Amino acid sequence: MKLLIHGRNLDVTPAIREYTETKLTRAIHHFEGLVKEADVHLSVARNPRVPQQTVEVTMFANGTVIRAQERSDNLYASIDLVASKLSRQLHRYKDRIQEQSQGPVHRSARDEEAGAAALPPPGSSLVDGKEPELPSPGVRRKYYAMPLMSLDDALHQLELIDHDFYVFRDAESGQIQVVYHRNHGGFGVIQAKDA
Repeated sequence: MKLLIHGRNLDVTPAIREYTETKLTRAIHHFEGLVKEADVHLSVARNPRVPQQTVEVTMFANGTVIRAQERSDNLYASIDLVASKLSRQLHRYKDRIQEQSQGPVHRSARDEEAGAAALPPPGSSLVDGKEPELPSPGVRRKYYAMPLMSLDDALHQLELIDHDFYVFRDAESGQIQVVYHRNHGGFGVIQAKDA
């Protein structure tokens, strides 16, 4: 597994790096074949009145993104918490794969074929005819592939990425929809209303 560790407002010492590697390796040792890469961001709040130390981990497992984030007063405690959370998420992901008859291999192969068809011909550049531009300040843009999926698959992705919402393209209608955690439990779906 490829492991990238970055620090924000702190120096990543060899001790911190070794502790992070040990904890994450132990958390995913049952899933070595699934997880190809992990990106770890360690950060410390700049405000001395707010002793928050955050660990954010994004893992890439067979084309699926699994994300976890934890905060505490102690960086090592945050690492422990996020490793535990990732282990639980990977268990759910592996159980889901085993329950499905189709499996992620077929889905990722289909996605790769669709992505390859959208690429420019060999020898040409991806930036030909495009002008570079900076995004407006304060706006962070994220781009990701949005394959067709069922509501159940979207709910599963919502659990894996550890966000409050997940945007997806519905397999039946082809429309973009949003599934989210409701404040009082359960889930909600936002759909466009036909005019």
